[in-house]
Amino acid sequence: MSSRPISRREYVTLAEFRHALRVFQRFSEDAARSAGVTPAQHQLVLAVKGWPGSDSPSVSDMADRLQLRNHSTVELVRRAEQAGLVTTHVDPEDHRRQLIDVTERGNALLASLSALHRDELRRFRAEMNDILAELG
Repeated sequence: MSSRPISRREYVTLAEFRHALRVFQRFSEDAARSAGVTPAQHQLVLAVKGWPGSDSPSVSDMADRLQLRNHSTVELVRRAEQAGLVTTHVDPEDHRRQLIDVTERGNALLASLSALHRDELRRFRAEMNDILAELG
């Protein structure tokens, strides 16, 4: 840990960084709601679709990925399944695990939201580059 005190300029930069993160988060939440899903459902579908493993992710994989408790993830998956965004099935190798897949409806929704997010992230990246340059 640095022993140098935080300067006024660094406080301003850190505050700008937090503000920019919140603006992006608000954009993402609003985009999800406008598409007819909750922000949590959007995050779930994105996390399942973007799972780096070769197999479908499990509910516990998603709990870890989304930083949620397992029981909260179970409920989120249940609601997303009712909304037609994902399906679940028993892991054939471990019958205790439920695996999650994105449905066609979920894929279509995610493609639309991801295109919006890609454009917003390009704007966000430029803003972040300017902010982070201030920290040196």
